[in-house]
Amino acid sequence: MGEINKKIDLMKIVTDGEQPPNCDLTLQIKATYAHNGVARGIWTVDEKFINGIGVAMGGFVASAADIMMAYAIASKLDAEQMFTSIDLHTTFHRPVLTGEVVVEAKVERMGKKVVYVLADLFQNEKKAASVVSTVMIINE
Repeated sequence: MGEINKKIDLMKIVTDGEQPPNCDLTLQIKATYAHNGVARGIWTVDEKFINGIGVAMGGFVASAADIMMAYAIASKLDAEQMFTSIDLHTTFHRPVLTGEVVVEAKVERMGKKVVYVLADLFQNEKKAASVVSTVMIINE
């Protein structure tokens, strides 16, 4: 069984320019803002994310939202807290093509153990997808 890797402070990536986690690098997404439950970033979509019908594969679209939602949640938690997704639902409005995608995430509701978060992805100023997730807060 695998082990949990070292925890990265997501806020230091946005505020101090620290190295992001490997998933951010692999997906080519850069968080540009994260504060008080709101996060924004830019996802650079190139041919490696394009499926056989010429559009970005839906799993990558959902992953981009999931990453930016993590920054939104992290901006609301204490340093001793961790979190993990319970579920993730994606609605596609239009295909994502190569180019830049703006990803905006927002904590909608936050309890002591569960967070409800939303994300929208925009390409060429048009909404391409909406994602909702329920996330569990874990106190270390």
